[in-house]
Amino acid sequence: MMLSAEEMLAGSALTRDVVIPAGFGKDGDVNTVRLRPLAVRDLQRITKAVKGDESMSSIFMIQLAVIEPALTYEQVLQMPAGLARFLVDEINALSGIDTPRDALQELVQAPLAKACFILAKEFGWSPEAVSGMTVGQILLYLEMSHADREQFDAHG
Repeated sequence: MMLSAEEMLAGSALTRDVVIPAGFGKDGDVNTVRLRPLAVRDLQRITKAVKGDESMSSIFMIQLAVIEPALTYEQVLQMPAGLARFLVDEINALSGIDTPRDALQELVQAPLAKACFILAKEFGWSPEAVSGMTVGQILLYLEMSHADREQFDAHG
């Protein structure tokens, strides 16, 4: 069954409550934050904002993905480095980005633009629809498109 664009984009609206490791919150309490996955448009905005200073990407990732509690840029800068690293890893997992933070710039550039073009062409979606998808969703549909093409070539 072929999914609609609306069904694909639904995953980008999901949120996850993440338990913060002991030592970063109030002692004895279970501390959580609510995260949302980063979409392609978020990664493009981050890339544009950091302008080559990749060390800044994690700050913007945290600010965009942590929805509860909402954090200002200054608050993220004051966050303990270990907590920031933990959050970025959780954001990457939720967003379907299974690459080191240093590869974020490379991920967002040409390969992602090509992937968006392929999906728009293959499924007839607008660039805006594709840019609202998470990286994990894009990779899934690229794989589906590739598998369909291989199956067609084998039978056709």
